[in-house]
Amino acid sequence: MLLGVGLIGCGAIGTVLARAIDKGQAGDTHLVMVYDSAVKKSQILVRKLTRKPMIAENFEELIEREDIDLIIEAASQGAVKEYASKVLRAGKDLMIMSVGALVDSELTNEIKRYAEGRGKRVYIPSGAIAGLDGVKAAVIGRVDHITLTTRKPPEGLEDAPYIKEKRIRLDMLKNPTIIYEGPALEACRLFPFNVNVAAALGLAGIGPEKTRVRIIANPTIKRNLHEIEVKGEFGEFKIHIENVPSVNNPKTSYLAALSAIATLRKITEPLLIGT
Repeated sequence: MLLGVGLIGCGAIGTVLARAIDKGQAGDTHLVMVYDSAVKKSQILVRKLTRKPMIAENFEELIEREDIDLIIEAASQGAVKEYASKVLRAGKDLMIMSVGALVDSELTNEIKRYAEGRGKRVYIPSGAIAGLDGVKAAVIGRVDHITLTTRKPPEGLEDAPYIKEKRIRLDMLKNPTIIYEGPALEACRLFPFNVNVAAALGLAGIGPEKTRVRIIANPTIKRNLHEIEVKGEFGEFKIHIENVPSVNNPKTSYLAALSAIATLRKITEPLLIGT
């Protein structure tokens, strides 16, 4: 059955997702309607597509469509807080890209409550990291610690609240510099556009409060690097990922959008592989 999709956010990730759906690369899906608070972004996106979705003038128009089964949030943590519960109350499934918003336990519990109450599902793609299947399996037993070390080119950390608060001159860095070290919970608040991977890892594992994160600005690299280390009674594993930044947004990785495309395929395909 063709899955009708609505899209919130027509920026870098939203554009990659829309084009993948348009080309038939995202399973048995059809992009029905797009919405962005900046209408011009919606218009620019639609012009790039062969199968033209409708443009919603407001959010209500999006959730009132009966031919939309799933709504994808590809906008911001603020959009998750504003729209997630409304999407579920409207009887739609939801995919969340700005997973950093879910370190707010009150918001997460509210989303779970509405999803359960309406019999809906909330999908959270793996994003720019690998290994969440192993993490989910490991935490069935005892896990002693999970750490994430993220290395990014300085421009990938621009506009983060922490950078502004501390008045860090990223353009002056000559060597790799530790910008932040602490719990994933705090990292997601201080770097809302940069470390959604920390939230995904925390939610899949021992929680964002216990998951440790180190963020390093490295002017000598061009890719976003992530290293995950997990130790527990199962043994231990380490994962190293080197991501190409999105062409249109250096704050995010191209793999994040690809993981959402893979999730759409998983939703619509009969054979499921992996945890």
